[in-house]
Amino acid sequence: MNGDLLRLVDSIHRDKDIDKEIIFDALEDALLSAARKYYGPKADIAVFVDRETGQIEAYDGNTQVDALDIGRIAAQTAKQVIIQKIRDAEQDAIFRDYEARVKQIVSGTIQRFEGNRIIVNLSRTEGILPRSEQVQEEGYRIGDRIRCYLKEVRREGSRVRIVLSRTQEDFIRRLFELEVPEIGDRTIEIMAIAREPGYRTKVAVASADIKVDCVGACVGVRGSRIKNIVSELNDEKIDIVRWSDSKDVFIANALKPAEVKDVVVIAELNRARVTVPEEELSLAIGKRGRNVRLAAKLCDCDIDILSEAEAEREAQDLAMMLEGVEGLPDRFAQRLFQMGYSVEDIAEGAAAWRERFSIGEELAQQIYARAKVAAEQIAIARAEAEAAEAARAEAEGAAEEPPGTAESAQALAEGEGTETSGPGGAEPPAAEQPPQAPTDEAPAAPAAETPDAAEPAQEAPPPSREGENVASGT
Repeated sequence: MNGDLLRLVDSIHRDKDIDKEIIFDALEDALLSAARKYYGPKADIAVFVDRETGQIEAYDGNTQVDALDIGRIAAQTAKQVIIQKIRDAEQDAIFRDYEARVKQIVSGTIQRFEGNRIIVNLSRTEGILPRSEQVQEEGYRIGDRIRCYLKEVRREGSRVRIVLSRTQEDFIRRLFELEVPEIGDRTIEIMAIAREPGYRTKVAVASADIKVDCVGACVGVRGSRIKNIVSELNDEKIDIVRWSDSKDVFIANALKPAEVKDVVVIAELNRARVTVPEEELSLAIGKRGRNVRLAAKLCDCDIDILSEAEAEREAQDLAMMLEGVEGLPDRFAQRLFQMGYSVEDIAEGAAAWRERFSIGEELAQQIYARAKVAAEQIAIARAEAEAAEAARAEAEGAAEEPPGTAESAQALAEGEGTETSGPGGAEPPAAEQPPQAPTDEAPAAPAAETPDAAEPAQEAPPPSREGENVASGT
């Protein structure tokens, strides 16, 4: 009996990672509870389990009693107490284990779906992948192996809730640490990450060793390292960006693959104006603005993308706004634009330029007043241009009829004696003739016409069959 007890304690210790002392304490508490139920609440019962031999001793005061001779009901009570104690100890062990692994990657198997949540089997326990932490473009099936970022571990009553994620930016960081040894040993450091889960991620990296190419190390030989990460993310695009302490250089790197012509950073507004060639404008902005949005997040800076023509127009707006203002330094408008300012920036109250050019209060207020008026005019003109563009697009859409409309319109027009042709509906006759004075002759007798009247008819192209129908109807 004693040997069986020790083997049982050792088995629970190994299988559930519960300390042996906790198991012995649970046994003592269970036997004590059962003995008190059997001997009554007034009995002074004490129970001891020898850790070396497994011998169980029980005392009622100074009198030794048999702790195992407690009846069936009391034994059932002892069993329930032991089970509950071991379950609580197991939850404590799971909590300690996974709490130490928070912000790390864990692997598991998709076990089932509960509404929008995915339950992942982590071998010892279950994790929850909420809908908000799922990548919507990914497909999940029961039985699939999955790697997730361990976001949070918390207690809910007596249970442990483990929250997983595949959308966190640190999930990308941990994948790079697993695939790129130079990141794991701190030779290369990930400086910043910007991500739109399922679509695109930008990772800024820097090297502590000038002999190590940070971008090349992350990509790997023939892209071997980055391919593994992209495969884990189900073909999500990843851009490796070289970090720079110079803000303008870093912004230019972050906007790649677009080629940048000029970057001007306004530290006061935490904003950058980026000028790109006309043919690079759509590439710099990206599909649905994703490239510039991720670059702005990566650089922690607002970014305005302008084509060369748009930049020239902003410079002209600034020059027109300052035209006629007396007491300004030489080439003030040009130098102000080179600093990155626009009419809207000055209208919103940007003030660093005042110290740069030593502008007094009275002159500054005059400039601010002009800027507000000019900004309102620019906003109105921009709104009108957008409205005109929307109206033009709507008109073009209305002109394009769906298939089948033209044929039905032509059939209807022929029934009414009206000419129709082409996908756009009704068109004027192929050959327009000047109106003729009514005569008593039938319209079908062209030989009676005078030479002067017949001359323009000879110059005009011969009427089509539909033209003859129109003529016979007049």
